Amino acid sequence: MKMTDIAIVGGGPAGLSAAITAAAAGAKVTVIERDSQLGGQLRKQTHMFFGSKKQYASTRGIDIAVILQDQLKEYQDRIEVLTDATVLGLYEDGVLTIEQNDKYMKLKPEKIIVATGASEKFLAFPNNDLPGIYGAGAVQTLMNVYGVKPGNNVLMVGAGNIGLIVSYQLMQAGVNVKAIIDAAPKIGGYLVHASKIRRMGIPILTSHTVKYAHGKDSLEKVTICKLDEKWQPIPGTEQDIEADVMCISVGLSPLAELLWQIGCKMVFVPELGGHVPLRNENMETSVDGIYIAGDVAGIEEASSAMVEGRLAGLCAAKSLGYCNENYEEMRSDCQEQLNSLRSGPVGEKILAGLSKVTV
Repeated sequence: MKMTDIAIVGGGPAGLSAAITAAAAGAKVTVIERDSQLGGQLRKQTHMFFGSKKQYASTRGIDIAVILQDQLKEYQDRIEVLTDATVLGLYEDGVLTIEQNDKYMKLKPEKIIVATGASEKFLAFPNNDLPGIYGAGAVQTLMNVYGVKPGNNVLMVGAGNIGLIVSYQLMQAGVNVKAIIDAAPKIGGYLVHASKIRRMGIPILTSHTVKYAHGKDSLEKVTICKLDEKWQPIPGTEQDIEADVMCISVGLSPLAELLWQIGCKMVFVPELGGHVPLRNENMETSVDGIYIAGDVAGIEEASSAMVEGRLAGLCAAKSLGYCNENYEEMRSDCQEQLNSLRSGPVGEKILAGLSKVTV
């Protein structure tokens, strides 16, 4: 059985930030990532980040992934990275079981940071399994990771930040975005993104949903309709949109299976995307020694995930006696950054959700 100070499950923005901070404090860290490369969602993101310089503002997500991996190399004597490795279970004795390249192994850490991210939500409608119907993450992966054009005519479902950003990326790739629809009565994403889309002539239809997907071997046409104030379809408002791709971006759900397995106290919080664990101000859950960071703690932007990762890595290392001389200053700085990122109208929902899970 392998031993380590801190095991970090997930090598995305939160996990990488946690590993760098914990290793910088002196802890021995093992990062476990199921994909073949580190970076998580950052590897798909070609848009520039908001925030401040501390969150790499005006830097593209794909470049932030490289920056974090370069920082990781500075502590390679303390950080072990396991890629193509899937955590199978987390047990009462604190042992993680892992499958890597058809080999089974056990890892016994002193502390664990779960940074497993989130999965995409989907919609139920007739023929929603037709080829050509994707989640937004799949479309980003095709375009931004593999350079594959997903289709020619796209209907985007979801006017949140991801839907708006991916629509713009599709247009940059020469794909015709026929429309963006959203069931909500208002656009959910930043208006700066929505304005950029509208200036390019793309209609954004709020209070609309998908009624039916048409096609024999693949998607050919989509029937949409209006919704009333009770989110019910309005008869007679149907319209057809010719499209060979439907991109669904209707939110994310925290990937919290390991937290359920180990017995963390979980709460359903719609503002945070679903079931999330209770946690204290140090990002530690109700189970001693289990920390969280990123979308598994509640759906937010990648900027917040990185700061939460730093906070979790800092506090987990401190609990083992690895304490940076300016620990309190660094911890306070993380809290201030999170407060800043959660300010404004968009942050009100996040703060409302966090008030239900912070103990």
